Amino acid sequence: MTPSARVQAAIELLDAILEAAKVKGAPADRLISEYFKARRYAGSKDRRAVRELVYRAIRLCGPRPASGRAAMLAVARHDKEVAPLFDGSTHGPPAIGDDEKPAKTGIAVNWLAAKLTASGVDPETARSLLDRAPLDIRVNALKAHRDTIELPEDGEPLSATSALRFPSGTNIDQWPAFREGLIEIQDHGSQWVCEAVGGQSGEVIVDLCAGAGGKTLALASRLKNSATLIAADTDKRRLGNLAPRAARAGAGVDHTVLLDPGRELEALSPWLGKADRVLVDAPCSGSGTWRRNPEGRWRLDKTELERLTKLQDHVMDTGAQLVKPGGFLVFVTCSVLDEEGAHRVDEFINRHPGWHAIPATIPVGVPRGKGTRLTPLRDGTDGFFVAILQSSC
Repeated sequence: MTPSARVQAAIELLDAILEAAKVKGAPADRLISEYFKARRYAGSKDRRAVRELVYRAIRLCGPRPASGRAAMLAVARHDKEVAPLFDGSTHGPPAIGDDEKPAKTGIAVNWLAAKLTASGVDPETARSLLDRAPLDIRVNALKAHRDTIELPEDGEPLSATSALRFPSGTNIDQWPAFREGLIEIQDHGSQWVCEAVGGQSGEVIVDLCAGAGGKTLALASRLKNSATLIAADTDKRRLGNLAPRAARAGAGVDHTVLLDPGRELEALSPWLGKADRVLVDAPCSGSGTWRRNPEGRWRLDKTELERLTKLQDHVMDTGAQLVKPGGFLVFVTCSVLDEEGAHRVDEFINRHPGWHAIPATIPVGVPRGKGTRLTPLRDGTDGFFVAILQSSC
């Protein structure tokens, strides 16, 4: 591919990503993968260059652009080497017209940028949400130790006991240690969130929004399979991935429970009022993961944020009914918005007299409301909010 053809390919991909963002369709990384599967002639350097152009445009454009071309025009305005590639060549984009306007740049669309500011996210922290993320792994303590594990590359030890960091794009999933369950891909902040859950031998712990079980496996590893773990979720496909992952990791997950939305307590009835700890890693906007999914800013609107906050309240209320007297509910979102963090905790305590928040005993993050917030700028992690809530005895 010529340099101009790469720009045109990026424009086509951005158009597809923008359309998907409107309808909550496939994520950008999947669309890029599918695009190149249909274009086998593109070499690895071409794929890498096009991908870089696409993500430069996504990170640069806060409000959703009108078109992929407008997004790439914004890149051209900031990069003098890109502008001449709009040359009208056979496989390149047409020349830039005198009246053409590039897409608007910034952190996010105005209403969302205002939400960040109102949530105490300063401009420098907001910009860090769009940096390129490294790749963090968790060494599985059931099978290995960080100090003695042998890996194809040396990782940077992080403050979490089992965490190692590698450059973005490292092919961890091709390593024997990954295939054998010695390591798992998990952000450093997510590992600290699992530490915040706590737990002791013999306890009953419910991971209420387990998904594919990343945090469930981390809890099993940290507690050396000494607690009863119940992993529950409404997504059959994602939850189905847990069993093979647990087997590979040697993790003891005692029950996996598929939930019917709105009727969750029917499936969870054996654990009503019996759980020592319930982890609620609630569905959210993902504003804390924009480093990995920057097009998430284009997918989020006010209606979707309102839907998510109502869902977060529902899941918290469900989890509270599983906690035994004196037990704990750990509320987590990968968001830096107060609507999905501090405000949810305040509303929960208003609805549930007798519950109270206690500090999370982790050495990262800063207090935010009755919880703790982690950010890329301060903590080198994805953005997270975590709060520990205890029921009355």
